[in-house]
Amino acid sequence: MELKLVAKTYRSIVIELTEAGRYYSDMPYEIYVNGELAFETNKVVNSIFGLKPNTEYTISVKVDNVRVNSLYVKTDYEYVTLNVKDFNAYGDGVHNDTNAIQAAIMACPANSRVYVPAGVYKITSLFLKSNITIELAKDAVLSAFTDRTMFPIFPGIIENYDENEYYNLGTWEGNPIDMFSGIICGVNVENVVITGEGTIDGCADFDNWWHNPKVRNIAWRPRLVFLNNCTNVMLHGITVQNSPSWTLHPYFSKNLKFVDIKILNPFNSHNTDGLDPESCEDVEVIGVYISVGDDCIAIKSGKIYMGKKFKKPTIRMTIRQCCMRDGHGAVTVGSEIAAGVKEVKIESCVFMNTDRGLRVKTRRGRGQDSVLDNIIFEDIKMDNVMTPFVVNSFYFCDPDGKSEYVASKEPLPIDDRTPSIKRLVFKDIEAKNCHVAGAYIYGLPEQKIEEVVFENIIVDYADDAKPGVAAMMLGCDETAKQGIVVNNIEKLVLKNVTVLGCEGEEIVAGNIGTIERL
Repeated sequence: MELKLVAKTYRSIVIELTEAGRYYSDMPYEIYVNGELAFETNKVVNSIFGLKPNTEYTISVKVDNVRVNSLYVKTDYEYVTLNVKDFNAYGDGVHNDTNAIQAAIMACPANSRVYVPAGVYKITSLFLKSNITIELAKDAVLSAFTDRTMFPIFPGIIENYDENEYYNLGTWEGNPIDMFSGIICGVNVENVVITGEGTIDGCADFDNWWHNPKVRNIAWRPRLVFLNNCTNVMLHGITVQNSPSWTLHPYFSKNLKFVDIKILNPFNSHNTDGLDPESCEDVEVIGVYISVGDDCIAIKSGKIYMGKKFKKPTIRMTIRQCCMRDGHGAVTVGSEIAAGVKEVKIESCVFMNTDRGLRVKTRRGRGQDSVLDNIIFEDIKMDNVMTPFVVNSFYFCDPDGKSEYVASKEPLPIDDRTPSIKRLVFKDIEAKNCHVAGAYIYGLPEQKIEEVVFENIIVDYADDAKPGVAAMMLGCDETAKQGIVVNNIEKLVLKNVTVLGCEGEEIVAGNIGTIERL
């Protein structure tokens, strides 16, 4: 075991104890600050709050009363703190505190902190500014109004003066469409931290934002946090919950960190994905707990119009030491991936009670720029996941989703509408109490998946496995305890793959170029 620094701010430090478990540590251990016991924990990634700016600290841990290596960390320099109460914010859960908090943000100089003390602050949209930190104290809640008429609208397309380009603010499910501004909005900002032990609550429920969720009402539903063309942004420590739609939505942004936060939405809430990076690069997700009503993490890059115009894939993303539960998919790629997704690694995570573990959703019509490559899952533990691995090249989304063009299992001509999947790796994964299938992987017959690797995989079915449909595609029948089903793959590598308790053959393969059993 080794103690490592994950992140630091003016007044907090995030540490990780390596080789200690997946999200939860194998045993509880103690964290010390300058030799004094701070707290006991059973998590691998932990935050230490209440520190002083520009100050050196010695951080150490004891595991089973044995001291692990120490870290010597100096917190960041802070110029000044602005308390929102000094700007006439009430924090009483009644007054509209939007203007007061926004004033503090706009007045905050570089390398300084906007501090939100304990209280409930009613807000609509707050807009971020570069080079500042916003800290939500313990028991501080930014509580959003739900009256649509109070929110600004972000237009999807704003033509420039020469009418040959446009400025894009709004987006909805991969297209540049009018949307309400997010509850927290960052547009073209950099070097921003939102930290603390407080909460951002979208206050969505089935009487407001989740009512008729697929019907446009004035504009499309807002995100809880929306980052458009932002750089060097970190969310740390906070809880975000009850989002009107996708919870955290970075859009054409880069150098992002999401560290030791909680993302909570009811299991039956509509389209409340946890984190949806869209056309982003260099994204780190570390020590995050997600329990939501849709996909926990959904990696995207726009529909065909945006993919063709900007050709901006989501690339270089790391997801580590996270716990994902109750959603449709733990980590999903798609379905809006017209510009592709590349270089993604998910490691040392726990998936619990999700419909699927990995879920790739693509289809004909996503386009030739929709290339998925080097997506790696390693050291994952799943429990009660219906189908651990699903790769679906016939996902029947959009108005034409059930057309013959999308649904046909016959090889069609390859053209500029044809997506591709290159390399997928699954290694050191244990999936217990599965239900529907161990894996359901279906490439296009005319553009087979280039390589799929299964190495050191154990799949075990629940005794009372419930039947279900493994993938949202025409022709996929309801099953229970089906083995590993693979179709339309150029190269399939199998090493130490065990499927226990399935009904029928362990591996059902069709249209495979080569199978390597190592």
